[in-house]
Amino acid sequence: MNVTLPHDYRPSSDEPFMNSRMLEYFRRKLNQWRADLLSESNDTLQHLQEGGSLEPDIADRASIETERSLELRTRDRARKLIGKIDEALDRIDKGTYGYCLETSEPISLSRLEARPIATLSIEAQERHERMERTHRDE
Repeated sequence: MNVTLPHDYRPSSDEPFMNSRMLEYFRRKLNQWRADLLSESNDTLQHLQEGGSLEPDIADRASIETERSLELRTRDRARKLIGKIDEALDRIDKGTYGYCLETSEPISLSRLEARPIATLSIEAQERHERMERTHRDE
């Protein structure tokens, strides 16, 4: 299915929820985010591969090791995020994107704009976080 979107298209509550234009909008948004993360990840990998110098100063070596560790953690976070983006793209293909996994209710457009990988409505997410806090405090 090839859907044409005007360059200024933004999903609106005035149109049917998750119609073909809306789905295409979020598919493009997710694919662009994924491409950006992969590009950043490749830049990080390139930087890590270049950084094999042995600094004679122990403080410089410690600083470089700290920087490398931070880059690796950032790269790992990006890898996990790409997995979530892939899951969201899969939900678009299956026709379940934009609906809460717990309640099957639509997730608000403002939430999906801010976090296109969201799987829970705000209410379900808040319930989930309350449950986590309760179990953590026990």
